[in-house]
Amino acid sequence: MRHRFQLCCVLVAWFAATGSQWDCMQVFAWARMLTTYAQTMPIATAAELTFDADKPCPLCNAVKSAKQQQENAGVPDGKADQKVLLIFQPVSTVFCLAEGTTRWSSNESVILSADRSAPPTPPPRGVTAA
Repeated sequence: MRHRFQLCCVLVAWFAATGSQWDCMQVFAWARMLTTYAQTMPIATAAELTFDADKPCPLCNAVKSAKQQQENAGVPDGKADQKVLLIFQPVSTVFCLAEGTTRWSSNESVILSADRSAPPTPPPRGVTAA
């Protein structure tokens, strides 16, 4: 359940970061226009009027202006051609020596044969007892 929630959050963040919400709003506006026009005229004429660029609805105008604002606001102060200096300071390697063997968790299985001696060897099969 947690993995699915994280995946949905990443998908929504990617969706918003790419500006796809405006595309969904545009599809919603077209669907609304098509259903409105289809109530009073044939579907072919309704589709033709829906996708006519000369007669956009108010929602289509709002989506268009929002997309333009998002594209213009993408580059702060027009400084996209400058390099961004990132500082990377490597961390020195740290070694910790353990004094003895420790279990990492209580769920870790304990090796049962660690304290036992080897099993006795069976007698050779060729020898029979008298």
